[in-house]
Parts: sequence; C-alpha cells; structure tokens
Amino acid sequence: MALTGRLAAAALIGTLVVALVGSGWAVLAVDGLLLVGVVVDLALAGSVRSLRLSRSGDSVVRLGEAAEVTLRVSNPSGRRVHGVVRDAWPPSAGVARTRAPLDLPAGERRALVTTLVPTRRGDRVADRVTIRSYGPLGLAARQGSHAAPWRVRALPPFTSRKHLPSKLARLRDLDGRTAVLQRGQGTEFDSLREYVPGDDVRSIDWRATARAGDVVVRTWRPERDRHVLLVLDTGRTAAGRVGDAPRLDAAMDAALLLAALATRAGDRVDFVAHDRVLRAAVQGRSTTELLPSLVQAMAPIDAQLVEPDWEAIAAEIMRRAPRRSLVVLLTALDPSPVEHGLMPVLPRLTRRHRVLLASVADPRVAELAAGRGDTEAVYGAAAGAKTSLDRVRVAAALARTGVTVVEGSPDALPPRLADAYLALKAAGLL
Repeated sequence: MALTGRLAAAALIGTLVVALVGSGWAVLAVDGLLLVGVVVDLALAGSVRSLRLSRSGDSVVRLGEAAEVTLRVSNPSGRRVHGVVRDAWPPSAGVARTRAPLDLPAGERRALVTTLVPTRRGDRVADRVTIRSYGPLGLAARQGSHAAPWRVRALPPFTSRKHLPSKLARLRDLDGRTAVLQRGQGTEFDSLREYVPGDDVRSIDWRATARAGDVVVRTWRPERDRHVLLVLDTGRTAAGRVGDAPRLDAAMDAALLLAALATRAGDRVDFVAHDRVLRAAVQGRSTTELLPSLVQAMAPIDAQLVEPDWEAIAAEIMRRAPRRSLVVLLTALDPSPVEHGLMPVLPRLTRRHRVLLASVADPRVAELAAGRGDTEAVYGAAAGAKTSLDRVRVAAALARTGVTVVEGSPDALPPRLADAYLALKAAGLL
C-alpha cells in the first residue's frame, strides 16, 4: 500500500475544518472520511500482483552507444490498472527515465521502452520493477514489485579501429601485395621473378638465373601462422585512471587493434587476462570469431586491487605458448611492480619467446614536468620529472633483457603497438 499527496492535501483541509468547528466530533468525522476514502481506493484499485511482466530487446551494446529494452506488462485480471511503473537499473546503465505512467485496461498489454547508454563496461542487470496502482479517488494505491530479469553487456568501444585501415595498408606493402617486393621484408620465400633495376643484388638466385638464362631474384614475405599471445595485467596498476577512463580500458583498446591486425596478417592470436588468478582467456578462435570473442571476454573484466602474481602469469604463458611466440604484456611501466615482480621471471620468457611490453602513459606526468610559475608548480614539475626518469630507467632495464618496450597515451598506444608488431614482422623477428 502507498499513500499519495492527495491524501495529505485532504488531511490538511480536514485540519482547517476541525479548527473552524472546534469539536471532537469533527475530528472523528474527518478521520472517518479519510479512512473510508483510503479503503475505497484500495478496494477498487487494479491488482498489482496479478500483472505479468516480460522483457525483450538488446542484450549487447558497445560502450557509449544506446540500447533499447522493452518491458511488456500484461493485465490478466478483470480490473483496469492506472498508475506508475518504476523500472530500476543501476546508475552506470545510463537510464535517463526510470518512471513511466501506466494505463492498462483489463485483458490488455502495454509495452514500455527503456533506453540505456552505459557509462561503464560490463554487465548491467535490471533490478525489480515496482508498479503502483491508484484507486479512483487518488488517495491511496496498491504497490508491488516484480522480478523481470534482463542483462545488457556493455562491450569495449574499440575506438582505435580508426587506425586499422592505415595499418592494413602497411601490412599489404609488407606482405608483397604491392608491385615490388624487396629483400628484407620478411624471411619466408615467396616466389621468383625477373630482375629489374633497383633490386637488391643479394636477392639474386644464381641457380635459377643459370637455368633461365636471365637474371632472376627471389621475393620474400613476412612470416605467417606465427603465434601472438596477448597478456593483460588486471592487477592494481590497471585500476589507475588516465584521463576519464581506467588504464585497463586503454590497454584493452590497444590489444583489440593488435589482434585485428595480426589475424589479417595470418597469425594466430590468443588472449589471457590475469592478476593473481586467471580472469579470462580466449584461445583457438578463427579469424572471424576472434574479435567478437575478445570483446565478450574483456567486457566484464575489472581491475583488481591486488599485486599481480608474475610467477603464475609466467607459468600460464609457458603453458599456453609451448613454442616460440610473440608475447605482448599489457601492463604498467611502474618501477616497483616491474623490478620486484616482472623482472625476475623475464629471463624464463625471453629464452623461448619474443616479448613486447606495452604500457599506458599518463600525459598529465609530462604536463606536470613542464610546470613552472609558483611553488606548487615547481614541486609538481619535480615529481613529474622523477616519474619520467624512473620510467626511462625501467624501460632501459627491460630493453637490456631483450624486451621491446612500447609506451604511449591512451590514444597513442594502440597505433604504436601496431607499428612495433609490423616492425618485428618486417625484420623477421617473430
């Protein structure tokens, strides 16, 4: 049961009447009338319990885009339901309007559409639906809640997709789909063709030249069917915010661009998300299945406020990549976690694999380092400069162990990581 504002207004009017009359019988009369009105409303209001609810609509949406979920309310009872529906969703679902009027005659059905624009990745789950049915006097209402489960998964936005055409154009040049193939662009033999001025003389195939009676050169292409393992660190450093989003989201964006590029290059891509335990894994997917599988696996992942267990991560890498692979570690370049956690296990990884570390840099650090003007700005500049020098020192230590380090802001990291992959592929280092 719910009491309305109209009942409060009626009670106020009754109070004025009692004050004018000044009699105890007036109090009883006013209270009796209000009580009768409430009872009549509750008796004549449409039943809330008998309503039947169901949902349909979008269950998947890309972060920042709109999804629509339809709530259907059926009234199998013999009485009209006139009231309000409250469809509750968590705040991060981005629902602008959670309440809607309801006028539902007996035996009919109404459809209420809710528009969601999620502001966070992951699953947004609908809460209970509360319906209030008013009586004819509007003094009181029946109220009840119904379970109408529905889940909308907000996928990573993949904003770096805009860089894919330019990276694929470079890949086509690398892959020998342009008119001229040159030695050094890959290490797998592709075909023989006649020599043209400007070709590298080291590409001349002397045996084929002797047989053909004309100068013949070999053409090369990048290696294919190599294994790329993307390892996403979901520990505490991934929770740090860079701009308006967590560092984890920027790392996911870079991983998606590299995965899309590597599959087009003919390589096999697997994915692991790990901190102290395995959070998600994608393995053995075909070219068409990979990206949908990756975004579905990444969507519910949140950074955990724990130190990553690099021993366990290394063991997982060695288990999933028994042969030589390109291992891409998407983690922070912070000195303490790298020096005390990652560095001790790196020799085990670099002996078998080519390791590439990609880290999201905060542009605010560079802004602080350039600050001057007052005491606070100078202290900020000192802190920014120290942070930058520490990262340079850690990157140099990683490079000495054979690790390729790529760093950039959330917008710059995805194309830089893709360029690093293409450079390794062109040099035949995968």
